[in-house]
Amino acid sequence: MTQADIERKTSWRQAIAVYGRPIMLAMLILGFASGLPLMMVFSKLSYWLRDVGIERSTIGFFYWITISYTLKPLWAPMVDRLSIPLLTAALGKRRSWMMVAILGTMTGLIIIAFSDPSQGLWLTLAGAFILSYSGATLDISIDAWRIESGPREEQANMAAAYVLGYRGAIFFSGFGLALSSWTNWTVSFCVMALTMGICGLLVLVMKEPLHSVRLQTAGSFGRRVADAIIEPFKQFATRLGAWIVPVFLLVAFYRLSDFTMGVMASPLYSDIGFDRAIVGGIQSGPGLIATIAGGFLGGLIAYKFGVLRAMLIGAFITFATNGAYAWLAATGTPDSIGLLGLVISGDNIAAGFVGTVFIAYLSSLTDPINAATQYALLSSLYALINKFVAGFSGVMADAIGYVNFFLLTAGYALPAAALVMFIMMKGSPAAKGLVRYDGKADEAA
Repeated sequence: MTQADIERKTSWRQAIAVYGRPIMLAMLILGFASGLPLMMVFSKLSYWLRDVGIERSTIGFFYWITISYTLKPLWAPMVDRLSIPLLTAALGKRRSWMMVAILGTMTGLIIIAFSDPSQGLWLTLAGAFILSYSGATLDISIDAWRIESGPREEQANMAAAYVLGYRGAIFFSGFGLALSSWTNWTVSFCVMALTMGICGLLVLVMKEPLHSVRLQTAGSFGRRVADAIIEPFKQFATRLGAWIVPVFLLVAFYRLSDFTMGVMASPLYSDIGFDRAIVGGIQSGPGLIATIAGGFLGGLIAYKFGVLRAMLIGAFITFATNGAYAWLAATGTPDSIGLLGLVISGDNIAAGFVGTVFIAYLSSLTDPINAATQYALLSSLYALINKFVAGFSGVMADAIGYVNFFLLTAGYALPAAALVMFIMMKGSPAAKGLVRYDGKADEAA
């Protein structure tokens, strides 16, 4: 056992104490701001579309609007390098981009709020487009802020706080679902826009990371373009070598199960006949405890046993909780409130756990000097296949039924677990995320 192993296994108190730092509160807020735009277009908008009679296949294809989260590398170098007039001088590079993106999400939410999908989808689609691309830009700036603001050994803890905030946004969007039942969808989306505005005000009191000053580039225009666009991607190939293939495959497929399952979860609730207020209450109530437990458990397990071991555990948890949705689809009725609560809570534990350890692994592969660009590449890589397959989720559910659909999504976790085990046993230090930014490998495997 190496010294690093000993320190990891004997520092539970230190791992827990890290969560008391102010930066963790900032991560909580930023995770919330990151999650709310996606959940409103990913889950709550799909619920609205189903309620007004839009076909499930159309809802599935509508989800492709979130392809913006896959295309992030196209404009991530701009977020990494360009300054926004006046705002960057006043707030710094990361926070200024956050503020612009938050204003965009507010605009998209308001457009959706005053659209009527039952009369036509074009205005709703336009609002979703603005919301999605603004949310993706917000993710770029937040990911860069996180990687630049904390050391690598704290990234799992910061990811846990981020995931907790992200899941908090999911539960708050559950409140939005209940609010739509008490009032209407227009009020619900307007309240979400106001909430994003509050997040923007809180960004103003956060500290700009010092690492961003390292992003300045000198030389000719061609040199600056190469440094901003080519070098971040070339660095991956140099550092990972032949292991870039299994690593990128793991990144691409690790979260396929929950992406494809998630699109059909809300239509399942609607088709079974659950009351929207009950669904929203479970998501915002018992599910909150489950998410807190899953997120912090993921951070602590990753800290004590290593990120890859935690990812392996997360894959099997995902397998079980996806299977639980098949159980709900097979046996659920409008009166199955207890089963609904169990399934949603289990899914929240898995999502909190998996989200934390996966973010930590992606962060371990990223160089802070190119934080926005490299993390955007990794996060868009896993979104590429996941979102494309998720777009067909409605077609698959129609073709094979809800039960077989959720069993299929559960099975996606098994190849991911095999890839994690392969990298754990045979992978290079860089593939395991153990290469420090000075190019040297950590002692622990």
